[in-house]
Amino acid sequence: MHRMTFGDFELTSVSDGLYRLDGGAFFGIIPKSMWSKKVRAGENNLVSVGLNSIVVRTGEQTILIETGIGNKLSEKMQKIYGQPAKLLEDLAAAGVSPEEIDIVVNSHLHFDHCGWNTARQGGKVVATFPRAKYYAPEGEWLHGHKRFERDAISYIGENFDPLVESGQMKLLRGDQEVVPGVSVKVFPGHTETMQAIILQSGGRRACYISDLIPTTAHLDLTWGMAFDLFPVQTIESKKKYYARAIPEKWLTMFTHDPSVPWAYLEKDEKGKMVARGM
Repeated sequence: MHRMTFGDFELTSVSDGLYRLDGGAFFGIIPKSMWSKKVRAGENNLVSVGLNSIVVRTGEQTILIETGIGNKLSEKMQKIYGQPAKLLEDLAAAGVSPEEIDIVVNSHLHFDHCGWNTARQGGKVVATFPRAKYYAPEGEWLHGHKRFERDAISYIGENFDPLVESGQMKLLRGDQEVVPGVSVKVFPGHTETMQAIILQSGGRRACYISDLIPTTAHLDLTWGMAFDLFPVQTIESKKKYYARAIPEKWLTMFTHDPSVPWAYLEKDEKGKMVARGM
C-alpha cells in the first residue's frame, strides 16, 4: 500500500493482488529477448501483473478508480489467469469500507478492471459499493455487448449490466468532468473508448492512464500489448499524453505494474522515457 497527499487530495494505492498473463501477449510485437530484460517470465512464459486501484479522498467524497478482477471468474478463466480477489481486504487494511465509497470510475470494462464492481450475494449480483455512483464509457458497454470473437472473453456482463439496469452506473460519452477535480479523457488504442482518469488539485495533476501505459516497462511509444485493438492509435495516444504529462509534471498512475503504482515520467539523456520515483 502506498499513500500520499496530492494538493488537497489524499491518494492511496490499493490492489486486487497479482494475476498471470502470457509475456508475449503482454508485450505484443516486442521480442522476448528485449522485454525479458525488464520483466522476468516464469513457468509457461507467464509474468506477474498487478491489479492496482486508487482511492481518492477529496475532502468531500471518497472515489475508487478501478476495481480489479473480483471473484466471479469461471473455473476456466481462473486456471488461465488466477483470481487473487484481494481488493476488499486491501481496502480494509487502508481503513476504507465498501459503504464509504461515493464514486467508482472504470477506465474501461475489461474483466480485470471492473470485477469488484459487483459481487454475488444470495444468488443475486449486487453492487459491491452500495452507496456509490459508478461511471464507465458508454462505448465500452456497447462494444462488450457485440461479443466480437476477438475480445468477447474480456467482457463479463455481471460486472456492469446489473448496475446499468438499476441506474447506479452512468455511461459516459467522451471527455467530461465527473466531480470537481476529477475528470475523464478518452485515449483510444487499447480499446476505442478507453478513458484515463485525471485528478487536479492544488495546481497539480495526476492521471490513471490505465492500459495505454500498463506498467513502467511499457513507456516506449512502440511497447504496447497484443490486447490493444488499435495499436497504431495506442502510439498516437501515448504521444498526446507525453506532450502534456512530461512538461507539466503529471503524476502517472499504472494499472498493472506489480511494484510501482505511480511515478513521474521524463526523458533521460539519451531521449528514452523513464519513470522517476517520488
